[in-house]
Amino acid sequence: METDVETYESIKEWRDKNITAYLADSVSLNKFHDQVMCKVFDLAISRVKKGSPPCEFSWFITGSGGRFEQGVISDQDHGLIYEISNVDNDTYFKKLGEEVSYGLYIVGYPYCQGNVMSSNPLWRKSMHEWKEQLLKWMDDESWDAIRYLQIFYDARVLIGKKSYVKELKMVIYQYQLKNQTVLKRFIANVTHVKNVIGPLGQILVEQHGMYQGSVNLKYAAFLPYVNAIRVLSIKEGIYDTSTLDRMKCLKETKEYSKAIKDCEDNFLMLLRYRLTLFQVESYTDTHYLHIESLQKEQRKEIKRILKDGKKLHDYVIALIEKGC
Repeated sequence: METDVETYESIKEWRDKNITAYLADSVSLNKFHDQVMCKVFDLAISRVKKGSPPCEFSWFITGSGGRFEQGVISDQDHGLIYEISNVDNDTYFKKLGEEVSYGLYIVGYPYCQGNVMSSNPLWRKSMHEWKEQLLKWMDDESWDAIRYLQIFYDARVLIGKKSYVKELKMVIYQYQLKNQTVLKRFIANVTHVKNVIGPLGQILVEQHGMYQGSVNLKYAAFLPYVNAIRVLSIKEGIYDTSTLDRMKCLKETKEYSKAIKDCEDNFLMLLRYRLTLFQVESYTDTHYLHIESLQKEQRKEIKRILKDGKKLHDYVIALIEKGC
């Protein structure tokens, strides 16, 4: 459904009115999110003085949006890459980045708590500056530097020059080929996984508070799959962002086919479960699945997904630590 849009408020009204029509599957929902965010970006450009952008650029989204895995409510994760840095270009894209972040907030995408937004100069740079930044992060042994590299590797271009992001991901791939300790630092950054399977095989749910009886799907289920598959993708130079697409590519490699055998089905089920969490009030609410309200077969299914995710996560850690 198309509509003439003049304000962020009217985009929000259109979004809220139509989003329920896209809840049949995760692909439909994420295409809808893309459409909404593109409308916001187009309006932001029209509101920035000087008219059209002064040079070629890419506006990318990352996080769950970059991986095409957003739920009904999703916060902001995005950045800007532009052709060359000079006073005019820097000023223009600063204004654009700030306007886009503001517009997305008004439309219903909460500000990123980690400040991964085009309004932050760390995520808004020229192509040359981005290359320097990535190399600096890879030389840096801090936890934040590796986290930023992981975030960037999930980047997907929504508007602008498609090749910029791929070219920058190639910088990461080429660097880790010559410096294998980088992969070990990626692993060290994601080693901890919230264990929600008890010693008797039961699912350990929240015992107190507003999420009592629930499990945090983001930390206990999604991240073990997402993080493990991302590390293997960096190792093998796979530039797709969707976890499912990355799995498909990795399964074609004999080395990983057995370890990833059931992962696609598990991850698809996870995405379906999260789609059931649409009657929520906040972004945090979308992470919690109430286990005790599920049917017996559903609880068995969730338990298997959790166990297989931990198994995949441990497999990748062992693989990288061996230097394979």
